[in-house]
Amino acid sequence: MSFVKGLKCRECGAEQPAAPKAICEECFGPLEVTYDYAAVARGFDRDRVASRPRSMWRFRELLPIDGDRILGEEVGGTPLVRADRLAARLGVRELYIKNDAVNFPTLSFKDRVVSVALTKAREFGMTTVGCASTGNLANAVAAQGVRHGFETCILVPEDLEAAKILGTTVFGARLVGVKGDYDQVNRLCSQIADRFGWGIVNVNLRPFYGEGSKTVGFEIAEQLGWKAPANVVCCMAGGSLITKIGKAFGELAKLGFIDKSPTAFHGAQATGCNPIVAAVNDGTGEIRPVKAKTIARSLAIGNPADGYYAARLIKDSGGQAEDASDVEIVDGIRLLAETEGIFTETAGGVTVAVAKKLIEQGRLPRTEPIVLVITGNGLKTIDALVSTAAVYPVIEPRLEAFEKTIARADALAAAAAKPAAAASVTPSSFVTSSKSAVPPAPNHGRTSWPSR
Repeated sequence: MSFVKGLKCRECGAEQPAAPKAICEECFGPLEVTYDYAAVARGFDRDRVASRPRSMWRFRELLPIDGDRILGEEVGGTPLVRADRLAARLGVRELYIKNDAVNFPTLSFKDRVVSVALTKAREFGMTTVGCASTGNLANAVAAQGVRHGFETCILVPEDLEAAKILGTTVFGARLVGVKGDYDQVNRLCSQIADRFGWGIVNVNLRPFYGEGSKTVGFEIAEQLGWKAPANVVCCMAGGSLITKIGKAFGELAKLGFIDKSPTAFHGAQATGCNPIVAAVNDGTGEIRPVKAKTIARSLAIGNPADGYYAARLIKDSGGQAEDASDVEIVDGIRLLAETEGIFTETAGGVTVAVAKKLIEQGRLPRTEPIVLVITGNGLKTIDALVSTAAVYPVIEPRLEAFEKTIARADALAAAAAKPAAAASVTPSSFVTSSKSAVPPAPNHGRTSWPSR
């Protein structure tokens, strides 16, 4: 049974039937899916959710499908990790990682939106699907497209990371590189959708595609014991994900799944592509397109489609916006890996780095629960770390050689720790115990091993 009422313009409010279109015919504003929440409430509750398999589709009543056939039933259901070691390093009381770096099948949150988009493409009778992508979406469309019997055509900027190119072509997808940035690729895909009638997931299927991101928020609330966190830190490219997490919490509150407690949304971008951050921090809310230049290529969208709505959510929720330099992004990747054993891509490095900056600036409360949304796997962007890779020793196969190497490494670590310990400042009493229990991780990759 479908609970979808139709599409509604986010600007003028005009309503129209559900169809493969993203733009309002009245004012050219963006369209969004609307639901009959009264009908949803009559047969959908926490017990119904708990009885279903652990995937994003346990929340199917709040997703825009009409039939019973779901493409990608295994997608989602990723862990919410209590990150005590990272919390100690950052000096906060309660910290969680929503880890979509382990999502099925292509290790990013884009698997969620593609599952919904391809389900709708099948309902609309489409046989060819595609996308404009900075990498993760290309992987997800390629993998799920071939699995569900679609022809696929994917367009990307020509300078995309090699790992993401391979992670697309390995599935046999038709891949086309475009001489230009993501915004130029996206404009071309709009023309392709009009000309060929294909299902371009982030163009004519965008209203449905975006709803898949809500499941990140649904899962966070359920995994926290049916409550929304006080703070969410989320990276932003087009701006859709952070707004859909906000919509998810709103829908759960409307249906009585969670209390109507406020959540502050904090947006993270790369310094080299930060139009949403700029719109928040200059107080105008106006998105001024930029030319992207950052190692976080999955966030390199200079003219974000949902930027205005993301900026408005951040301000209205009492959140903050900040950016991170390329160096800070790499440090963020390493910090998460060294404390929690989670290897994130550059976008996740942005999230961690911005959370760290906001905490240090006093703009993100140390005593309130915080959720960091990690959107993709570090294996996709290893080129960003190559120049900082740790130097490791090569020894003879003798125990004596091993013991000497370990002794030298321990001496070096001890010498480096002394000035750091003297300079440390404890922000509050609760941090003292956690810092003593969890010492700072070694600064791997920044000092070479001594020569033998």
